[in-house]
Amino acid sequence: MENKTTIKRKLVLKKKVKLFLNQSLITTIITLMILIGIKQQPSLKEYIKKKVYEENIDFMKIKEEYNTLFGDFIPTKNLVKNTKPVFKEKLSYTNLKKDKNGVRLTVEDNYLVPSIQEGIVVFVGEKDEYGKCIVIEQTDGVDAIYGNLKDINVNIYDYIDQGKLLGATNSNELYLEFQKEGKPVEYKKYI
Repeated sequence: MENKTTIKRKLVLKKKVKLFLNQSLITTIITLMILIGIKQQPSLKEYIKKKVYEENIDFMKIKEEYNTLFGDFIPTKNLVKNTKPVFKEKLSYTNLKKDKNGVRLTVEDNYLVPSIQEGIVVFVGEKDEYGKCIVIEQTDGVDAIYGNLKDINVNIYDYIDQGKLLGATNSNELYLEFQKEGKPVEYKKYI
């Protein structure tokens, strides 16, 4: 005969499996509705294409709305316990100079750049005014642009924790810029 603890664990597990299956079903239905809409309405296809390829998608807002309505799809917190990150640093620099809409920091040569806040990587590549750069949509909805990089250790759509290694600088300068909805945001709040 099973004891109360075993029965309770089985009920909790059954509840978690049921929740996961329900969330999977909801996600599948939403995806199918979008695909059917794209097939039926070419204008919807163009709208989605424009949003995905030409504009920044507010992934954090989508994630928050989804979590509010349906809960975490895959609960990632507490899956792995007692792990410590290998690299968890804070931004350090010796000099700061306002530059364009952002700031240019003097750092060590080949400085290992940490993420200032957590968020989702929405761009990795070259931009004329920044050189090789990364854009992270932070959890507060602000896009952080890290420019003048040489080595990049993240990929597009990676979820980045605060202090995570993003890459190394190309020289002894790191360019930072913060934007919300395409408009510059004051850097002093973040540095």
